[in-house]
Amino acid sequence: MNKVKMPSEDRNRTSPFPYGGHRFEFRAVGSAQNVALVNTCLQTMCGNVFKEFADAIEGGKKPQEVASEALNGHWKVIFNGDNYDPEMQQKLTDDGVWRIDSGVEAMARYTAPKNVELFSSMGVLTAEECASRQSVLIEHYVGSVEIEALCLIDMLNQHIIPSVQRAGVGPLDELQAAVGILQTAIAGIHAEADEVAKGTLARNLRLDTMVEIRVHADAAEGVVPADLWTLATYAELLFLDQTE
Repeated sequence: MNKVKMPSEDRNRTSPFPYGGHRFEFRAVGSAQNVALVNTCLQTMCGNVFKEFADAIEGGKKPQEVASEALNGHWKVIFNGDNYDPEMQQKLTDDGVWRIDSGVEAMARYTAPKNVELFSSMGVLTAEECASRQSVLIEHYVGSVEIEALCLIDMLNQHIIPSVQRAGVGPLDELQAAVGILQTAIAGIHAEADEVAKGTLARNLRLDTMVEIRVHADAAEGVVPADLWTLATYAELLFLDQTE
């Protein structure tokens, strides 16, 4: 009998709860997330696969045969490379390992036909319950991004732009244009009827547009004299208890 070597490395992107030799590692959810949703998905997926195994064995197959077929069909998910290497990530994608690059895309998978079938066949969620959870998650995400964008507009109008104007240095034109860009983006989100498209617009606003505007704000902070800068600096935020 050939022995199987059990690696101690984690599975990086390719497993939500990798086995690393005498232990399982559970991937942590975001700090604002509820672990119940993650556990529900993991348990449903595992339960479905164990059901498939049980049905096959009860249908006459040997346990070793079932295990061998499962392993041979999923070699591509075993990955011991550098998870932070873009080339490695591209290789995994080319090999057919599933990839989701944003939270909105993940939320939208709730109503994917195969996922609806999974939850409904296991008696966990109906199609309507999948759709409602998707709607709630995307709505919460869009609302959070809108609050952040409106806060950024206030920071620009009430602090950053006035500071740049008083100092006479900094990317004033870019910062003033940013206010209109943010307002237009928010209006576009409000005008969109499709919830997934609305979530995608919010995602682009948060992770693309607002990040680009942040570059101009940071540039302004780097040249405006400290006595004219009305927002707390990083030094003040980090070492406030040590300053006078």
